Amino acid sequence: MKSHQPKPLARVVLLMIAMLAIPAALTLRTVLVPGTLEIPSDDPTPYGYTWSLLLFIFPLVVIAWWFIRHPRFTFQRTAYWMTIGTLAPIGFGLDILLGHTFFEFRNPGATLGLTVPGVGGTLPIEEFVFYLSGFLFILLFYIWNDEFWLEAYNVPDYAGATRDAGPILSFHAGSLVLGAALLIAAIVYKKLFAEDPAGFPGYFAFLLAVAFVPAMGLFRSVRPFINWRAFALTSFIVVLISLLWEVTLALPYGWWGFQPRMMMGLTIGAWSELPIEEVFLWFVVTFATVVVFETLKIWLASGKGFVEAMAGRRSMQGKRPRS
Repeated sequence: MKSHQPKPLARVVLLMIAMLAIPAALTLRTVLVPGTLEIPSDDPTPYGYTWSLLLFIFPLVVIAWWFIRHPRFTFQRTAYWMTIGTLAPIGFGLDILLGHTFFEFRNPGATLGLTVPGVGGTLPIEEFVFYLSGFLFILLFYIWNDEFWLEAYNVPDYAGATRDAGPILSFHAGSLVLGAALLIAAIVYKKLFAEDPAGFPGYFAFLLAVAFVPAMGLFRSVRPFINWRAFALTSFIVVLISLLWEVTLALPYGWWGFQPRMMMGLTIGAWSELPIEEVFLWFVVTFATVVVFETLKIWLASGKGFVEAMAGRRSMQGKRPRS
C-alpha cells in the first residue's frame, strides 16, 4: 500500500523525468556549432504538416473505438468531453489571437492551403486540427492506461473516495510564487544573457498563466486521484512524438517556427534552435490536461453541484431561504 501513496509516486515521476532530462541537457550543450540542413527545393515536404497529424489522429481513432464502446465508462466519458471542451478552445484562442505573435509559418507547401483568419494574418487549418487532435489523443491515451493497461493503480471507487472530500479549489500560494519566480527568471535571462534582449518572453508567460499555475493550484486536491504510472507513460509518449514531429520535421522544414522577440532566448542548437519553452510545453500540456480531467471526474463522482464541489459551498439555487 505504501507504494500506492500519491506524494511519493509524484516524486518518482519527477525523478524519472530528471534522469533523462539532465544527461540529455548536458549532452546537447556540447553542440557549440549546430549543423544546418540544406534543402535544394522550395517545396521539400508537400503536405507534410497535413500528413503528420496522423501521429495523433491514427492512435486516437484506435483507442477511441475501445473507449466509446466500453459500457463502464459513463462519467469518464462525460469528464473527457468536458475537458476537451475546456482546453481545445484555449488552443484555438492562442492561435487566433496570438498565433502570429508567437509563431511563424514559412512553408505553406506543407499544408493544404486552407486558412483561418487570425490577428495579424491567416493561419493554416492544420494548426487547429493539431490542437484538437492533440488534446483528444493525450487525454485518451492517459485514460486507456488508467482504465486498462495500468488499471491496478487507479482509484476504483471515485464516489467513495470523494464522499468526504473537501473543496477541490483552494488558493495555493506556492503555485503563484513558483510561477512568478519562473517568469522573473525568464525575463532576467532574456534581458541579460540572451543574444537578442529585445522583446519579452510572452510565450512562456502565456504557458505559465494559462496552463502551469492553474494546474498547480488544483494539484493538491487532485494528486491522490491521478494514476501516476499512467501519467508517466503518457508524458513520455508525448515527448517521443514531439521529438519526431517537432525536432525532426517541423522546425527543420519550416512547418512552423517561433518569433524570437517573444521567446526568452534560451534555445537548443542541436534541435534547430528549438526554444526551451517548447520543451516545457511538452510536459506541462500533459500535466494540465490530466489535472483538469481528474478535477472534473472528482466533481462528477461527488454528486455535488459544481460550486459546492469546487468551493465547498452550495450555490444560491441550492440554499434554503432563511425563515
